[in-house]
Amino acid sequence: MTVLAALLLAVAFAPWTVRRTTPAPADTPPTPAAPDAVLLLALLDAAIGAGAPVPRALQAVGASVGGAVGDALATVGGRLTLGASWSEAVAAAPASLCDQLEPLGASWTSGAAPGPLLRQACDRLVRDRRDLTRVAAARLGVRLVLPLGLCLLPSFVLLGIVPVVLSLTGAFVNP
Repeated sequence: MTVLAALLLAVAFAPWTVRRTTPAPADTPPTPAAPDAVLLLALLDAAIGAGAPVPRALQAVGASVGGAVGDALATVGGRLTLGASWSEAVAAAPASLCDQLEPLGASWTSGAAPGPLLRQACDRLVRDRRDLTRVAAARLGVRLVLPLGLCLLPSFVLLGIVPVVLSLTGAFVNP
């Protein structure tokens, strides 16, 4: 009987005690994730604030970010360096990146200082995210009311009201 119990325990705990071997990872480097829009705008603002012209700032940030977004930034910067207009330079860039580079485009075409425009765009993105977070938190509060009510109301009734009612009925039944 004890042998059978030991055998059942060994079979039950076998998945946790057996060392699993995982295949060795391939030698391909991981692809970097797309950078956050706020981070990208802050890096561009820092590069321009340090004195780099817009094309060189795009190339430097593109080189530091890497990946598809970095390549697109470097391409836009290279095209601007070669004399392309802003619309020609960003023509091959992804649409999401074009939206992020809109403050630089306004600066490039009008000749305005790019720093304040980048900071305004960055502040607008942060403000929009904060608003979305507040809305999501409010929705979460509303969505949690029903599950909490379904869990707490029966326990309140069973632990708080039922004993009081039973004790009162017992007092009335047996005077």
